Amino acid sequence: MKLCKRFHILCLIALALLFASCENEEPERINEKTLFMYLPWSSNLTGHFYTNISDMEECISRKGLNNEKVIVFISTDDTEATMFEIIYKKGKCERKTLKNYTNPSFTTSEGITSILNDMKTFAPAHTYAMTVGSHGMGWLPVDNTRARSVSDIKKHWEYEGVPLTRYFGGTTREYQTDVSAFALGIADAGIKMEYILFDDCYMSSIEVAYELKDVTGYLIGSTSEMMAYGMPYATVGGYLLGKPDYEAICDEFYAFYSMYKYPYGTLAVTDCSELDNMAAIMKEINSRYVFDNSLTGSIQRLDGYTPVIFFDYGDYVERLCEDPILLNEFREQLNRTVPYKTKTEKFYSAVTRSATPIRTFSGITTSDPSSNPVAASKEDTKWYKVTH
Repeated sequence: MKLCKRFHILCLIALALLFASCENEEPERINEKTLFMYLPWSSNLTGHFYTNISDMEECISRKGLNNEKVIVFISTDDTEATMFEIIYKKGKCERKTLKNYTNPSFTTSEGITSILNDMKTFAPAHTYAMTVGSHGMGWLPVDNTRARSVSDIKKHWEYEGVPLTRYFGGTTREYQTDVSAFALGIADAGIKMEYILFDDCYMSSIEVAYELKDVTGYLIGSTSEMMAYGMPYATVGGYLLGKPDYEAICDEFYAFYSMYKYPYGTLAVTDCSELDNMAAIMKEINSRYVFDNSLTGSIQRLDGYTPVIFFDYGDYVERLCEDPILLNEFREQLNRTVPYKTKTEKFYSAVTRSATPIRTFSGITTSDPSSNPVAASKEDTKWYKVTH
């Protein structure tokens, strides 16, 4: 009897200690925001990615981190990658390795979902935002079984002996990601990004934006080739952390590139919540007007390809729509859709090895009037289907 009583007392003491320890434990901290710097294998850009990371650390060393985390995924070579956290301590930054990867899958939606789920596990937050560093080719699908004449077209990253500029992914198709797969990967991770910043060429495209509209609030990107240095994160980074200041991001981008040794750059911010309204107006325009192909040469080009692939979207519609009332409605909606943008006087293209003047700039491109064979699948894009 005494043994039972003693055992009962010991159980009560153990339960009391357990409850006391639970009360003293802090609940798992959910950060207000996690910024994810995503840098998949991009071959000749890897050295520039390390500069981007160092620049972000320079920014954090000055600004600090306020209830937020910065997580980096970077491919160190074509088969290895690592995920680490930038830790801020006493005015300095340290890197804490979280996971190492062998043959990570970053070209499939499943692989992207897996990487994003790792990020969420290591740094859970109320809000997620993302920067993507790689080569870029707008909405164009990865070359696979299409015509040889298409896959043989030389891309801007293949030109040697010229200033390097930043297809989404690496320089060859096995390391390239379709925008549709990227969007599905984010959706399947259960995330809607606050913004996605593409530190790549040609990603400020109406076709790209519409593909991503359900997985991000804003899209930040370049209409043209991005110089290999990429975003000046040492200054821009402060406006990406905390509450984003999109106008300041554009201002700092211009301040850097207007004085850079290669003074060429374009950047714009697309409000993805406005894209459905933009599509409705575009569908009305397309139902009433057919583009006169003889005017193609007069549209502002924003690439160096022949025929042109990426045209200024606003300039294209100015030549397509003949109804002044409808055209004004389009202009007002375009200003709401792309509220912030900036450009230098010219854009550079490695294809032509030269700079081309920008006489008009809406901040976003379209491939609708393109006759280039690589743009032949434009009718398969979500944007084309919803606007025609």
